[in-house]
Amino acid sequence: MKFEHYLKRLEESPEFKKFREEHKKAYLCAGFFVLDFEAGKNMHQIDFLVPGSKKIATFIIGDGVRLNFSPQLKSKIKMEKIEGEVKTDLDALKGIVIDEMHNRTITQEIKKIIAVLQNDNGKKVWKLNCITGDLGIIKAHIDDETSSILEMEKASLFDFIKMMPKGPAIKPDDKTPPEK
Repeated sequence: MKFEHYLKRLEESPEFKKFREEHKKAYLCAGFFVLDFEAGKNMHQIDFLVPGSKKIATFIIGDGVRLNFSPQLKSKIKMEKIEGEVKTDLDALKGIVIDEMHNRTITQEIKKIIAVLQNDNGKKVWKLNCITGDLGIIKAHIDDETSSILEMEKASLFDFIKMMPKGPAIKPDDKTPPEK
């Protein structure tokens, strides 16, 4: 499915039309998609930055359109405007990654893809985290214009668990916060 399909559904919705009237300077800054190949429950989200307010309008597109506002992340990443047609089809992302995996003799099966479309230094880039059957993670960046892999690395979910900071454990039935 093309990104434009979801963008068109969004633009035709009453929620977006009302948002656009109230926030004329807001601009498209990201697309966020979860492609679940096992359960078939995909998630489609399109984000608009509202300049001046430091908020992001998040539109979740499913049976209808739902709008949520969230604060802009306090990171050094600038949410740049996405302009022009998005060329790489969402359905093609898995095949592009699989081809590169085969080139690198990676044989695991992709179970889920978390795909983020962003403007990265003037170039539309798909940033993917692919979860494999063995709980591995394939990180890939795909150039939207050429559908070519810009970078790829393989990691294990367990690598991320090791990096998690240790903190005080809170039991599920414990309502009191941990002591400092």
